[in-house]
Amino acid sequence: MAGKVKWVTDIEKSVLINNFEKRDWIQVTENDDWNFYWMSIQTIRNVFSVDTGYRLTDEQMVNHFPNHYELTRKDLMIKNIKRYRKELEKESSMLAEKDDNGKYIHLDFVPVTFMLPADYNLFVEEFRKNPSSTWIMKPCGKAQGKGIFLINKLSQIKKWSRDSRTSTFMAASSGKEAYVISLYIDNPLLIGGKKFDLRLYVLVTTYRPLKCYMYKLGFCRFCTVKYTPSTSELDNMFVHLTNVAIQKHGDDYNHVHGGKWTVGNLRLYLESTRGEEVTSRLFDQIHWIVVQSLKAVAPVMNNDKHCFECYGYDIIIDDKLKPWLIEVNASPSLTSSTANDRILKYNLINDTLNIVTPNGEMPDSRWNRSPPRDALGNYELLYDEEQAQSDADLRTRSGQSLGSKGTKGSGAIRTAAATWK
Repeated sequence: MAGKVKWVTDIEKSVLINNFEKRDWIQVTENDDWNFYWMSIQTIRNVFSVDTGYRLTDEQMVNHFPNHYELTRKDLMIKNIKRYRKELEKESSMLAEKDDNGKYIHLDFVPVTFMLPADYNLFVEEFRKNPSSTWIMKPCGKAQGKGIFLINKLSQIKKWSRDSRTSTFMAASSGKEAYVISLYIDNPLLIGGKKFDLRLYVLVTTYRPLKCYMYKLGFCRFCTVKYTPSTSELDNMFVHLTNVAIQKHGDDYNHVHGGKWTVGNLRLYLESTRGEEVTSRLFDQIHWIVVQSLKAVAPVMNNDKHCFECYGYDIIIDDKLKPWLIEVNASPSLTSSTANDRILKYNLINDTLNIVTPNGEMPDSRWNRSPPRDALGNYELLYDEEQAQSDADLRTRSGQSLGSKGTKGSGAIRTAAATWK
């Protein structure tokens, strides 16, 4: 080992700092000669800005890709997924297959979404096809449920645009923030009468070739108020938004468990109420969504060898057990709302560091990004593009079908096969 790792962070969270100290790493400042920098998304902009002229050395590593926003900004994520679909269509890929109604069979995993103001006329056209539908509006660059509201009448969006004369909706060139408007999933799967979503952690160590890991200890976030699709409750965010930043202010918020369930508990619940086969298919579909969303942004992602990223995926399941990708977060919260939360996030950081800095040794951007299996902790390999291509080549030579691609555990990724059945 060539000396101890020197670390910096501008995110003062104990689950981070305790992990660095546990490894006996040395804390330095950003102006010193550092090896590992766990930074905010604001800082990553500065590090990779052409104005700074900063060049990372082989022994430096950071926790964001330079243009992570291609996946984590709501409008860009949708734009990239739409582009990915079109490219697969041009290639006549079976993945782009559509049903009789023109819907993608394998790639229909994000709600119908439009960018405002650019797609306003397209949105109006879609709205008028089903005027009883509910839509959810979100500012593109905000998190924690800020600035979100629901509408079910065109007059509401027109009023909003009049009341928001400083927004991009009225002045696209003003530099103000844009919005996305998505068809609201108004038939969510309910447990105890309450809506919930999944927060899943996904680690990407390289985009080309794509290699990603799923953390097995994700959790469900529940609303504090029972769900109703009633139009009279559209303004009640305690009914509709699962964000802890919102729910913790509710009268019924539980400070012991924080309104959270483990993914393991969800799986047990679904297996007992819906059956093992249906539950396995659901989780296969969730894994499929993650891989396809990463493939959608891989061509445009700056695959800097000094970078890795731990994303927070938000998934909603509807009452037909169909999962929907809602958004992806570049900086999933490391704040601990409960004791279990603190343990989970401490272990998440620990397992992440074990993969990107094997044995706690000096970062080396030249490494092959293939940690030993016993270093994965609670992560599991979700997709390895290099291995997938090798498997595909082998099947081609042996004359086997090229039906499923990728690796998960020891065999081909089950999600592809499950989705293609």
